[in-house]
Amino acid sequence: MTAADGRMERAQQSRRPGGRLRITMIAPPWQDVPPRAYGGIEEMLAGLISGLDRRGHEVTLIGAGHTTVPARFLPTYARPPSERIGDPLPELLHAARARRLLAGLDADIVHDHSLAGPLTAACRAVPTVVTCHGPADGELGECYRELGADICLVAISEAQRRHAPDLGWVATVHNALDVDTYPFQPGKEEWVLWLGRFHPYKGAHLAIDAARAAGRRIILAGKLTEPAEHACFDAYVRPRLGPDATYVGEADAARKRELLAAARCLLFPIQWEEPFGMVLIEAMACGTPVVALGRGAVPEVVADGRTGYVLQTVAELPEAIESIERIDPHACRKHVEQCFSAETMAAAYEQVYWQVLRSGPAPAPGGVVSVS
Repeated sequence: MTAADGRMERAQQSRRPGGRLRITMIAPPWQDVPPRAYGGIEEMLAGLISGLDRRGHEVTLIGAGHTTVPARFLPTYARPPSERIGDPLPELLHAARARRLLAGLDADIVHDHSLAGPLTAACRAVPTVVTCHGPADGELGECYRELGADICLVAISEAQRRHAPDLGWVATVHNALDVDTYPFQPGKEEWVLWLGRFHPYKGAHLAIDAARAAGRRIILAGKLTEPAEHACFDAYVRPRLGPDATYVGEADAARKRELLAAARCLLFPIQWEEPFGMVLIEAMACGTPVVALGRGAVPEVVADGRTGYVLQTVAELPEAIESIERIDPHACRKHVEQCFSAETMAAAYEQVYWQVLRSGPAPAPGGVVSVS
């Protein structure tokens, strides 16, 4: 019997009635699940866990702070150390505590979304699926190359995967969300929205310039806690604020949904190869179209001409803002329901889990399986 056969036999023996798997999910340590405010990975995790629960699986979540998702919860921190983002020690302590907690669990598979956690994958008797949430063409990709067959790597977009095709990808699964937690609002107000974290590659300053050129008021709601974010805000955003450009702070989960639902459109003038862009599907789930630059995964997420406009240059943004009324809010919501729902994502990851249990680590490049 091969090692893969042994893993499959253990999983088959531990299945509950109806094909239930025991899945241990490891979140990053920085936010609650779902997040109280900013937190794309945590929002995705909330949808995935809820979707897996509805499919009959038994999920244990290892994370920080508190959670409202339908899972057994094992905390590594009583309160997420959000103010220490960028400090490596919380990540390392989180990984060490997660390793200890995992030792007491009877899991069929581990799904790790943290940065340092995959370093302990070789210690586990069951397979570890790792979702790559960042750019795979830099040091993060180098780390995954070093881990090799210890992990089974999942991409969140084909664009992300193209930047590091030699990694041992086992699947591509688009991020998604629990659509029912986002309010649909067909009637829109006249202002436009930018939502995210303040970094030059997120393009908040370009969004202000484009809205102003279109004669539209813009509201900015963004994460402003890290030194680099303050530096970006002071250099690029603060000088542009005025009566027609207002920063309202970091929106919590409820306020974020109110803003996304009411805005004429969401502006997403990114200046980097975005691996996914959770705010895109959050906006469209509310019936709000997107005006974005077509870098990274944007063309995979936004249906150009149907749920927004995917553009090539910053100069095209103002005209697209004025043309956005041609986009039907109902089409935006339907697009998310069909392509980016928690149910779709959970079904795709369920397929990944069984694929890994049957086959073991990643096949050679060129033999990967794409799931979307």
